[in-house]
Amino acid sequence: MKEPKRLTLAKELQALAQSGLTYSKDQFDIGRFERIREISTEMLEGFTDEPIPIIKDLFAGGTGYQTPKVDVRAVVFKDAKLLMVKERSDNSWALAGGWGDIGLTPAEVAVKEVREESGYHVQAQRLVAVMDKKCHNHPPSAYHTYKIFILCSLDGGTPTPSVETSEVCFFEKDKLPSLSHSRITEEQIKILFQYYDDPDSPAYFD
Repeated sequence: MKEPKRLTLAKELQALAQSGLTYSKDQFDIGRFERIREISTEMLEGFTDEPIPIIKDLFAGGTGYQTPKVDVRAVVFKDAKLLMVKERSDNSWALAGGWGDIGLTPAEVAVKEVREESGYHVQAQRLVAVMDKKCHNHPPSAYHTYKIFILCSLDGGTPTPSVETSEVCFFEKDKLPSLSHSRITEEQIKILFQYYDDPDSPAYFD
């Protein structure tokens, strides 16, 4: 599923408007950029059930030069199976992870998220992939997102659900559960399993 062209254009307009509002001094230009932001928000409305005020807060509420958001996911294998957690928000499965945290490296985020969402303790080993979300069959999203996948080794702990997750389990490549496609896709999981089969493979990137 390729990202719809209208969504791509809406996000590009939003980024241009945000930069214009940050750096422009002329009041007439500021008014034009505010209108561009309004147009981008209206364009996004067709991709979500959220009302315009909420879209505006989420999609067009930033300041400064706009950059992609960063989603960090931990890749943890055990006996040729991949660690996954069941998300309470949509009752589907994903790799432990989430948005990057200010003050933490991607490796530190991966370790923290595994501990919080699964109960396991891991050590970050290496970067295995950086993927642009728009290129990997995710549902449409208001954010332009880079996904960082960190390979981690299991270092103890016990499977323990959290406020965000209801189950914790390891899955074989050919026996995957219902996936949370906003977070992970079958295609991405196949790519990640290649690093179990060939640990020396170079990092994947778009």
